Amino acid sequence: MSFLKNLFIEHCPKCNKVLETHHSKTLKSIVIKSCPEHHYQKEFHPAFETYIESNKTFN
Repeated sequence: MSFLKNLFIEHCPKCNKVLETHHSKTLKSIVIKSCPEHHYQKEFHPAFETYIESNKTFN
């Protein structure tokens, strides 16, 4: 059962931690998942049926 669960869990490509959903906009159905260490962010936009992925950089 845990094998199937792991298929649907997304991980950060840099630190391999599980992405967390914090800032979802429910009225617009936009789902935003981000790394707890702020390395990576992934947004799903259902109107466009696309994902937008971004890597965070620190100065």
